Amino acid sequence: MTEKQTLPIITKNNTIDEAIQTLDETNQGVLLLVDSNGCYISTIKDRDVRKIAKSYKKIEAFLEKNLDITTHTACKATSPRSLLALMNKHHVDHITILNEKKEPIEIVNRSNINSPILLSTPHLGSKEIAFVNEAFETNWIAPVGPHIDAFEEEISTYCGVKAACAVNSGTAAIHLGLRLLNVSEGDIVFVSDLTFIASVSPILYQQATPVFIDSEPFSWNMSPKALAHAFKEAKDNNKLPKAVIVVSLYGQSADMDPILEICNYYNVPILEDAAESLGAKYKNKASGTFGKIGVYSFNGNKIITTSGGGMLVSDDVSLMKRAKKLSTQAREPTKHYEHTEIGYNYRMSNILAGVGRGQLKVLNKRVCQRRRINEIYYKHLKEVNNLHFMPEPEWSYSNRWLSCVSFESKSKKNIPDELTELMDKHLIEIRPLWKPMHMQPVFTRFSFYTHDNESPVSKKIFKSGICLPSGSNMTTDEVLRVIDVLKKAIKILGLN
Repeated sequence: MTEKQTLPIITKNNTIDEAIQTLDETNQGVLLLVDSNGCYISTIKDRDVRKIAKSYKKIEAFLEKNLDITTHTACKATSPRSLLALMNKHHVDHITILNEKKEPIEIVNRSNINSPILLSTPHLGSKEIAFVNEAFETNWIAPVGPHIDAFEEEISTYCGVKAACAVNSGTAAIHLGLRLLNVSEGDIVFVSDLTFIASVSPILYQQATPVFIDSEPFSWNMSPKALAHAFKEAKDNNKLPKAVIVVSLYGQSADMDPILEICNYYNVPILEDAAESLGAKYKNKASGTFGKIGVYSFNGNKIITTSGGGMLVSDDVSLMKRAKKLSTQAREPTKHYEHTEIGYNYRMSNILAGVGRGQLKVLNKRVCQRRRINEIYYKHLKEVNNLHFMPEPEWSYSNRWLSCVSFESKSKKNIPDELTELMDKHLIEIRPLWKPMHMQPVFTRFSFYTHDNESPVSKKIFKSGICLPSGSNMTTDEVLRVIDVLKKAIKILGLN
């Protein structure tokens, strides 16, 4: 909305010439017809006035012909999203704003409304199209080709591992990882509780049983304390897990040293779900490289994207060789199609691998951009009462895939949902945090180990936390707009 406008106001007593003069002086494209008290009657389009200029002398005569006039109005408090909805409903590009006395105070044009700010959008560089064009020019369109090999090699080099396998999604990568670790029917898999469902669903694909491990408050990731408790009970019951899936949440690594110590003690392998944390580090080592297998995601909202895609990484070259076999329907190396086991159609396409190669070249820059966005949020929100940022322990270097905050409030309001609704009215997308897996209706029958004897940490974080827009292509002005609207929303909800 514009702050100050000279409104094109006329009355029915104005002449057509006066109306045209008002149109020319205000350049709004419409006239606002008011009565003798200044109250709004209707909106008349520029083209209609000029069309009848030679036929009528006064506006009153024009009105008697009942030509095309509109009465689409709103009050000052109407949100940008609602204004757009009104415009779309009535197929117009402007809405007249009225005060309590029904006097026009502003015209809002479609072009005056800020563009939506989304949570995390793809951010392309300059190299992706060259790799994609190369795939087309060489006719490497099928899900095999030189870009896949090169992308795997480049990811391996970037992360400091020996081998990688590119697949069509992070979920597929986790599923393959479980197959590679021989997880099968009846097995148990410990998994982070505060995560996206894709960390867990593949366990069920293998007809195994997930056991959820609570978060700790220092990084929001898997609690070593809860993990140790779960292992002790599993040992006592002679039911050790076949694997542990450790999630690095919102771009930040879990505290891997104590988790590794526990898992190594029981000789149970780790599948590191680093879908959100490519580019992050734990004690200067790449997130995703601590377990037997690591997994990354290149979904459209991730820090780099291949539209859809995933990657397994490991220092075990033989495992990655087997991953490639399983991801291509487990075909045996014969001239005919021979299969001795069941595989999957999970391989990444050569075209998408080309996109990934271009994206990887700007990964470090994207991490810096997202960390800068987080710093701006922190600078302007750190003094807000009861607001806390997702912690970044001294051992962590987060890629800040998403900037997340939580609210310490005794309010019975559903803080994430209400904030989401208020921000959405201003065309700003925020999201609640992942709903913990132990709270998901589909998983309530499975065991859950808490960080301590109090309320689960994961539940507390979910009930009080939100994700802020964090796309690396956001401008500083857009970040400041989010901050301004968020502060107003916090005040409305009484959270400070």
